[in-house]
Amino acid sequence: MNIANEWLLAYLALGVFVGFFAGLLGVGGGAIMVPMLTTLFAAQGFPREHLVHVALGTSMAGIVITSISSLRAHHAHGAVRWDIVKGVAPGILAGTFAGTFVASRVPTAPLAVFFSCFTAYVAVQMILNVKPKPSRELPGVLGLAGVGAGIGGISAMVAIGGGSLSVPFMTWCNVKIQHAIGTSAAIGLPIAVAGALGYLINGWGTPDLPEFTVGFIYLPALVLVSAMSSLTAPIGARLAHRLPVAVLKKVFAGVLIVLSAKMLHTLMAG
Repeated sequence: MNIANEWLLAYLALGVFVGFFAGLLGVGGGAIMVPMLTTLFAAQGFPREHLVHVALGTSMAGIVITSISSLRAHHAHGAVRWDIVKGVAPGILAGTFAGTFVASRVPTAPLAVFFSCFTAYVAVQMILNVKPKPSRELPGVLGLAGVGAGIGGISAMVAIGGGSLSVPFMTWCNVKIQHAIGTSAAIGLPIAVAGALGYLINGWGTPDLPEFTVGFIYLPALVLVSAMSSLTAPIGARLAHRLPVAVLKKVFAGVLIVLSAKMLHTLMAG
């Protein structure tokens, strides 16, 4: 099966959009990629029962590439608390991997509703600029592992790097915001690796998946979106210091809500 040029161009354009806003606002690409990929896959005629699963798997695989770049940048600035990463990593890996098994067995419509509700939560956080007041210290080893499992499980269900959960948690535990953001970037890598592996395994051998799909990962979208996002993310990062980011975050939050609503409409309309 040949892929029409318009779909290839659509994936390239999505990569430009994802990378730019990831660099500008420090957000993971999953919140954009999942609803957009779901809509594009539906237009291409992918099997309806696996639309969201393939979008989640492809997004999670894409986050592996972007999280490596982000991790290196934050580590270079000394902003990664590796003691926290070490504490949450076991729970992150277990929770994310297990979360893909749950997500892969949930029908498309309920999974889309869950994703949309979580996206609305993230959008409201951005609009209201919610920042929990520092009120306690980090938990012990078992506590960090438990938190990691929770963050990983939810991240696998919605294909995010975990920043919208881990940054508020760390700031609540009196971790400096710069370190919370940098550490979240490091946490995003094991989330993405475990999530991508889980969606690959869970989708392996699933009948009627499109050509060029490995497990629940659609390779043309993965390659093209990742290639463009890696080019535009540094541009967004440079502009972050020149543009009114607070205003842009509110606009971006509105875009997330619209994209999720569009995804739900596409699925519910059949």
